[in-house]
Amino acid sequence: MLHILAFILVLGLSACGLLPDRTDDQEDWSANKFYSEAKEKLNDGSYAAAIKLYETLESRYPYGRIAQQAQLEIAYAHYKNDEPASAIAAADRFIKLHPNHVNVDYAYYIKGLANFNEGWGMLDFLLKGPFKQDMSERDPKASYESFEIFKELVSRFPESKYAADSRQRMAYLLNSLAMGEIHTARYYMKRKAYIAAANRAQNAVKEYPPTPATEEALYIMIRAYEALEMYDLRDDAERVMRINFPNSIFLAELPEVGAKAWWEFWKN
Repeated sequence: MLHILAFILVLGLSACGLLPDRTDDQEDWSANKFYSEAKEKLNDGSYAAAIKLYETLESRYPYGRIAQQAQLEIAYAHYKNDEPASAIAAADRFIKLHPNHVNVDYAYYIKGLANFNEGWGMLDFLLKGPFKQDMSERDPKASYESFEIFKELVSRFPESKYAADSRQRMAYLLNSLAMGEIHTARYYMKRKAYIAAANRAQNAVKEYPPTPATEEALYIMIRAYEALEMYDLRDDAERVMRINFPNSIFLAELPEVGAKAWWEFWKN
């Protein structure tokens, strides 16, 4: 009876992947065999298994083209396995070891993607997609770092096949960072902390001028300076707004400064 129970237990553990697969003796595997098996696991979505095989490949065959490719694909496997910190570390390692590698641009791209999606669960990413998430409400640190990485990629490798997507993500990240300032400025306006609101809105205008957030930032500045009775600054902000956004919906509210608009949700 004990032998039967032990046999069932072994079968169960093997099914769960808790016991190593001994159907093939890896001691005799070549570098190409390790790589092909790892690539197969990667393509099947078995990212943890792929990482293990890539790491074994590199430890046994640390030199040459295949080992370098394994190092690069480990970063991708970590990224796909929702392990951004490990993906970033692996990409950084590849960049440090092979700064002139023909595919080093891909390492920068994976590093940027890992930062781009850091803080979002993989389920969120799959259900909503990266460009449908409101990234402006998260900690801006990862967004800023992601922007800088994509910027470096585009600057160093303008002809890279990853450059176009990187530029799109940079534009998206800029707007997210700017809207982060707007979210904070709205918060301060609601609490009548007008100096803080004006400063955050001003920062959005100065740091992220080409983004759509600039329009609302200028309006918040006008409202905040009006409340603070800083009329010269208010007039300057309004002048800039009328020149740059002559058809803005916000301008309809300006003739009656101090009146509550329907979308001015920060006011009680």
